[in-house]
Amino acid sequence: MNAKTEFPDGLARCGWVDTSAEYMAYHDNEWGRPQGDDRALFEQLCLEGFQSGLSWRTILNKRPAFRRGFADFDPAKMARFGEKQVAALLADAGIVRHRGKIEAVINNAARALEMIEKEGSLAAFFWRFEAPAGAPSTLGASTSEQSVALSKALKKLGWKFVGPTTVYAFMQSVGMVNDHSPGCHCHALSEKARKEFRRPADRRPV
Repeated sequence: MNAKTEFPDGLARCGWVDTSAEYMAYHDNEWGRPQGDDRALFEQLCLEGFQSGLSWRTILNKRPAFRRGFADFDPAKMARFGEKQVAALLADAGIVRHRGKIEAVINNAARALEMIEKEGSLAAFFWRFEAPAGAPSTLGASTSEQSVALSKALKKLGWKFVGPTTVYAFMQSVGMVNDHSPGCHCHALSEKARKEFRRPADRRPV
């Protein structure tokens, strides 16, 4: 995955970024930065599921509408959604109107609440699957050993639309792996943020 430099500010960025202000801001300030907030993690996993088969640019443009339609991705509120809310979402042209994906993230909200009850937080569970230090680089890949393992674990717990490719995109976006191109100006910034990030406590019995 090579970096490119044809941006108004002259900075090098990952090859998948275009020159729109919104996309550059997402790449520079969000993608690849370690995230430990449960609501933000849940939102990102939901949006990665909606992105399947589409471009991330499409999802990013629709993110404000997704947040409005899905109660700002608050799992406690989403878990109470019923057919009335599903029908309203299917009529909302601002989001991706795919019944299977809509019903999947509502299901996942309930699963998220169960996980928080058991694990203490979503972050504690997700970050358990971070690649160990010194693991081979997966830059340019669409899955990893860790994304396959996390996908299997989530499916076993009843989560939906969490295949290994979707999960790997999620892990990239929330900084569980630094997949900024080596020549990208954000690569070192994300590496520094990952080193400074305090991983959530693992509450499993020793």
